[in-house]
Amino acid sequence: MKGFWRDAAEFFPILMNGVALTIVVTIGSLLLSTVLGLIWAMMRVSGIRALSMLSAGLINVIRGIPIIVLLFYLYFVMPDLGVTLTALQAAILGLGIAYSAYQAENFRAGIEAIDRGQIEAAQSIGMGWWLTMRRVVLPQAVRIVLPPYGNVMIMMLKDSSQASTITVAELALQGKLIASSTFKNTSVFTLVALMYLTMSIPLILLVRHFEKRAGKK
Repeated sequence: MKGFWRDAAEFFPILMNGVALTIVVTIGSLLLSTVLGLIWAMMRVSGIRALSMLSAGLINVIRGIPIIVLLFYLYFVMPDLGVTLTALQAAILGLGIAYSAYQAENFRAGIEAIDRGQIEAAQSIGMGWWLTMRRVVLPQAVRIVLPPYGNVMIMMLKDSSQASTITVAELALQGKLIASSTFKNTSVFTLVALMYLTMSIPLILLVRHFEKRAGKK
């Protein structure tokens, strides 16, 4: 046990550099997935058949491609097409696109859970589709989608480790590099697991809070 704490004191500062990149990847991809997911969801519920079918097709394609393949494509293939991304940019873009499909389904479910009568009432007093969405539907849908949105945040934090496959030196890759050079696998990966857990626990508690609030309504 003493050996672990000694190793932890030695490796912790290096791993914290990885934590910083993990947070950057998670926040960046979360913001991107939220924006794209909302766009896909609005297209699905727009009532315009072409937009709805296009959105459904995009979502199915995105969900059918493994995240790691999407990351490889953005980082290794896009330069052949004349678009060069840094590893960090590719990681944020890849995870953001991948999770936008799941965000879209969450948002769509939240929007469709709103009472149709409220939408008809808003439109009957002259509100257009977009104004109805902005003032009536979306504020209520946000409360509904908060618990699953929190779960997406947790999954995205953990899946940020896949960025290590395209050389982003986040927490998982920093741990792997330290372990390969010191051969202290037990100490390093135990510390890495504890650091991921430390970041995840506040999000888990936040999700529980949202779920309890939703259950009271």
